[in-house]
Amino acid sequence: MEELGRLSVRDFKTAPKTAVTLVLDNIRSLHNVGSAFRTADAFSLEQIILTGITGTPPHREIEKTALGATQSVGWKYEESAEIAVAALKASGYHIVVVEQTDQSIPLDRFSIPPGERLALVFGNEINGVSAEVLQHADSAIEIPQSGTKHSINVSVCIGIVVWEVVRRFRV
Repeated sequence: MEELGRLSVRDFKTAPKTAVTLVLDNIRSLHNVGSAFRTADAFSLEQIILTGITGTPPHREIEKTALGATQSVGWKYEESAEIAVAALKASGYHIVVVEQTDQSIPLDRFSIPPGERLALVFGNEINGVSAEVLQHADSAIEIPQSGTKHSINVSVCIGIVVWEVVRRFRV
């Protein structure tokens, strides 16, 4: 880690963060949850909010993919995704659901509102973002796809969306 110039967990916790919070809305796979933690660590995101049936640390299956990121990334659990998102919105976050809707725009056409903190909401692997959360969305984005499937794995989706959002924050 020293050769790579990586921060210690203690230093990471006090380092500046990208103004992005992840909200996991009823994610059923613990491996997907662990992957979200690892992605949040890789891009220095503010925090993760786990909701509903989403598993929480400590858990062996989360750690299998998180590889310790549950120790570095701030997180909290809220039973209701709707309450979590409403609280973020009341705190000034721009709520972005990652979901295929009649209002969603392709990720490459999404403009980050200047000076805004973002809450990126990712939904259940089968049912997507819950209807209760959709009503609080300021924006809906989707990753353009051309294959035969209508979706990609949520952990892959998180990686793609976070990379693009963080890249734009840094420009």
